[in-house]
Amino acid sequence: MTPTQFTFSTTFMLGLAGLAFHRTHLLSALLCLEGMMLSLFLALSLWTLELDSTSFSASPMLLLAFSACEASAGLALLVATTRTHGSDRLQTLNLLQC
Repeated sequence: MTPTQFTFSTTFMLGLAGLAFHRTHLLSALLCLEGMMLSLFLALSLWTLELDSTSFSASPMLLLAFSACEASAGLALLVATTRTHGSDRLQTLNLLQC
């Protein structure tokens, strides 16, 4: 495993660990998801540069577009949750009350 692959896999795993262990606020979960998507985008971009193939050149941009859509949907949910519940703490959310 090269040092760059190790760096990106470690970054992804740290984002996944942050998502798994720090689930108190919705904003921290969204930031961990964005960190994971950023590491995936950089790793996929470097992978397409290493392969020097034009068939994979659109993949990082497609991943970036999906990441932007995920971020906007997450922020919309954050605003809606904060307006209805008064907080972004995940312990205050209950699916049975909806």
